[in-house]
Amino acid sequence: MVDDTQLAESKAIHRRTGTTFYVATRLLPERVRHATYVLYAFFRVADEIVDDPNGPPPAEQRAQLADLREGALGGPTDDSVVAAFSDLREQYGIPDTAVEEFVDAMVTDIDTDSYETHDELDEYMGGSAAAVGEMMTVVMRPENPEIARPHARALGEAFQLTNFLRDVREDVVERDRIYLPQEVLNEHDVTERQIERFEMDDDFAVLMRSELERTEKRYREGVAGIKYLPEDCQLPVLLAAVLYADHHRLIRDRGHDTLSTTPELSSTRKLSLLVRTRWHWLWNKDPEAVFAAVSTISDSPQYVHEPEGVTPTR
Repeated sequence: MVDDTQLAESKAIHRRTGTTFYVATRLLPERVRHATYVLYAFFRVADEIVDDPNGPPPAEQRAQLADLREGALGGPTDDSVVAAFSDLREQYGIPDTAVEEFVDAMVTDIDTDSYETHDELDEYMGGSAAAVGEMMTVVMRPENPEIARPHARALGEAFQLTNFLRDVREDVVERDRIYLPQEVLNEHDVTERQIERFEMDDDFAVLMRSELERTEKRYREGVAGIKYLPEDCQLPVLLAAVLYADHHRLIRDRGHDTLSTTPELSSTRKLSLLVRTRWHWLWNKDPEAVFAAVSTISDSPQYVHEPEGVTPTR
């Protein structure tokens, strides 16, 4: 079982490195919230092995991930976060295949700094994001996991795609990576050199617009499955979707420029979205309807978004 010290360490990592998701996590019931702290901390420990371009050489990174994999699957480990995850995996019955998928994706990050096609990027996300969504579904214990799982994987991918679009500049500076597929760059006459030099122009704006739309389809697929989760988990997951998707508003408000800076949600905006989402949830327990009413990415004409700062009415 995960002890109090491991839980506190995992929570601290989550609060420090995942501020947007942390807001939503706080609304989860304790039985899922504590497990989520451990899951997120484990994901971050793995990420940090491969995310620093000035870190250890590739061979050492592979060795570290091999140790992490072994510890996560029940082998010996000196890392308290990995040990906590291993205990959690056994407690909830998280499939070894999901863990393998995730670690394999981290290994991919060692040698891959760009992707040729959307299909290649999707294959990578199958481990790095979709597997995360699957693990979260396991700890929530829905009544029909087979129905909930593909939606959860889609929502995990939507979150990661938003991160990729938001963090174009950051990924170049801090990780020496470009996650926008080469086929997309070619289609819009944008070069890797242009991105590495942070040269914003109309072509890049059009590219970002199309990628936002592509990502928003995945949000709708993911949100459509929230109703299959336990009732006490639906609002927190919905809020996470609303918060992540709101980065699309920031990107559009900045003329689709994620080369000059990395758009970030303010604490005030997060609080506003939390209040609005909870208010709508009081009157309508349909996740898709609430997402359409609160989120700024819905294109359905039957919903009208309220301007920021306006108090919703029944």
